[in-house]
Amino acid sequence: MKEKNRQQLYTDKYFESGHLWLKIRQTFFAIIGWVAVIVPIVITITSFWAIFNPKIPHVWSFREGIYEIKFIGIILLFAFVMTAIFSTGMTIIQNRKRDRVVEQWPTFNPINQKKRKKTIDYFIDNRFGDQEFRENVRSYDVQPEQNLETHQIQKLYAKKDLDDVD
Repeated sequence: MKEKNRQQLYTDKYFESGHLWLKIRQTFFAIIGWVAVIVPIVITITSFWAIFNPKIPHVWSFREGIYEIKFIGIILLFAFVMTAIFSTGMTIIQNRKRDRVVEQWPTFNPINQKKRKKTIDYFIDNRFGDQEFRENVRSYDVQPEQNLETHQIQKLYAKKDLDDVD
């Protein structure tokens, strides 16, 4: 039933049938874009590699360029090491915090959580219709009187004494 009522929320003329000129033009520009990215990278790598292996053709061999590549490599290595240290440190801190705080005390009352779920389900069913109707309707217009007021759900929980946040 759900498969039949599914909506497609986007369209793309490139993947539709027809539109041959659009496909040719976009494919051409995509290829040109990738060539513009790959060619400088290949030239830079082969030029740097050529200083260590004379069999590789030299596209360029300026000392400043080789120095800059080494400098950028050192910066990237430093950035990688700092990121690894930071990520490892934060992982250790979060794991210790979870072990000390979260696993010792529940972050919510599981009994009240079930009651809150039943309360909100009943409230939504009364206001907007049953769940099967809401999930299978193609279009639904919300009437002005059906709009939720500010903090209406929190007030509903407070009225039923299900507000755990004190």
